[in-house]
Amino acid sequence: MTEITVAALQLAFSADMDANIAHVSDLVREAADKGAQVILPPELFEGEYFCRVEDEGLFANAKPVGVHKAVLAMQDLAKELGVYIPTSFFEADGPHHYNSLAMIGPDGGVMGVYRKSHIPDGPGYEEKFYFRPGNTGFKVWPGPDATTLGVGVCWDQWYPETARALMLMGAEILFYPTAIGSEPHDTSLDTARLWRRAMVGHAVSNVVPVVAANRIGVEHGQTFYGTSFITDERGDILAELGREETGVITATLDLDRVKRHRAAFGFFRDRRPDLYGRLVQDI
Repeated sequence: MTEITVAALQLAFSADMDANIAHVSDLVREAADKGAQVILPPELFEGEYFCRVEDEGLFANAKPVGVHKAVLAMQDLAKELGVYIPTSFFEADGPHHYNSLAMIGPDGGVMGVYRKSHIPDGPGYEEKFYFRPGNTGFKVWPGPDATTLGVGVCWDQWYPETARALMLMGAEILFYPTAIGSEPHDTSLDTARLWRRAMVGHAVSNVVPVVAANRIGVEHGQTFYGTSFITDERGDILAELGREETGVITATLDLDRVKRHRAAFGFFRDRRPDLYGRLVQDI
C-alpha cells in the first residue's frame, strides 16, 4: 500500500511579507506535526493579492526564484521538516514577470519552477497586467514514496485541459494553490461553489485526489472566501475549512486504491485522442 498524507493551509495575509511568511511557517509546522508529507500554502502568500489594481510600482516586488524571501524561507523549512512545499511566488526573470510556483523538496532544494499557464483578466483579478503567460508547460514532480505530484495555479484549476494534461504526465494527486474571492463587478456573484465543483469534477473525471488551498480575509474591500478542501478520487470531501477559518487540513490517501479505481473506470483506456484535434485548434 502506498499512502501519502497531504495538507492544505488557509489563512489571511497582510502587506507585511515577513509576518506572512512567519504565519505560513507556523501552519507548515502544524501540518508536519500531523504527519503531512506534502503541504500546500495558498497562492502568492508573500502578501496581499495585488492584482486587484494595475500599479507599475508593484513590479518591484517580483524577484528571481533564487533570492525570493518566500521561496528561501520555505526551502529552509522543508529541509528542517523533511516535507515537500509547493511554493507560489511573484517571479522576475530578466525583463519578464510570472506567477510562478517553486516545487521544494524535503532536502530543501528547488526541484523545478512552474509558471502559471492560464492568466485571468477582469475586475479585481487583473493578472495580465503583471504576469506573462507561463512558458514552462505543465509540470509534475516526484513526491514521497515514488509518487508523482501535479500542480496548477489558481486560474489553471478551472481548465479540464490542465488536469488531464497533468494526469497524462503521470500525476497521482493534483494540487491547486489559489487566491479567489468576491467579484467587484457583481456583488451578487458568489463563485465559491463553482470553484469547488470545477475541481471536484477534475477529481471524478480523472479519478484523482485534489488538494486546494485558498486565502481568507478582506483586502481593500475584496473578500477571499477560503473553503479550502481535499477530495478523494470519487469527489468525496475528506477535509475542508470554512469561509473565515484559519488552519490546516490533512488527509491520508491510499494511492494504490486510487490506481485500481482509475483503471476500473476506464477513462484513460477509452480516450479517443484521434478525435480531439479540435481542442488544440485556435479557430
